[in-house]
Amino acid sequence: MANSNSTVDAVDDTGRRDFITVAAGAFAAIGLGPLVWPMLDQMNPDASALALGSVEIDLAPIDVGQAITIMWRGKPIFIRHRAEEEIQAADVTQISALPDRFARNLNLAEDAPAVDRNRAGEGHENWLVIIGICTHLGCIPRGQRVGDTKGEFGGWFCPCHGSHYDTAGRIRRGPAPRNMEVPPYKFLTDTRIKIG
Repeated sequence: MANSNSTVDAVDDTGRRDFITVAAGAFAAIGLGPLVWPMLDQMNPDASALALGSVEIDLAPIDVGQAITIMWRGKPIFIRHRAEEEIQAADVTQISALPDRFARNLNLAEDAPAVDRNRAGEGHENWLVIIGICTHLGCIPRGQRVGDTKGEFGGWFCPCHGSHYDTAGRIRRGPAPRNMEVPPYKFLTDTRIKIG
């Protein structure tokens, strides 16, 4: 008889130990939650970093032929108010003449062709918005300021290694492998855009 009681006691002890272990684990998790949460929450970006996620720009003060540079997520963004001649020069360029035949426009599909209308905003072809970084080694091309060398194709020129970009920001000659990228942006009004 004593033998059967010890088996029942062993089963009861195992059940109690399992319950105590689970209860202690749950109590510890609930107790540690308020201590761990501030450490996890501090890893989220602060308000200033979130504000840099997008930026709005008023285009009204930019005259035809002028260009400005703004910063977005630590990258220079070139915004150019293109003249009709610049648009026509970019529009008549055949895709077969381009080293990179993809638009590199983050607003379009990856395989969109690099025609001018896929590089500028639809209905706003006079505005070109691109990430102003040479795709060769990350230099900042010239062509934004009055008097800058704009290269053989009237767009931008990277003096570091000789990459020439046209008036749509497409690579035309030099070691750069890709067109300058078009960031995600949209027109809020005819004279205001939001990047990001």
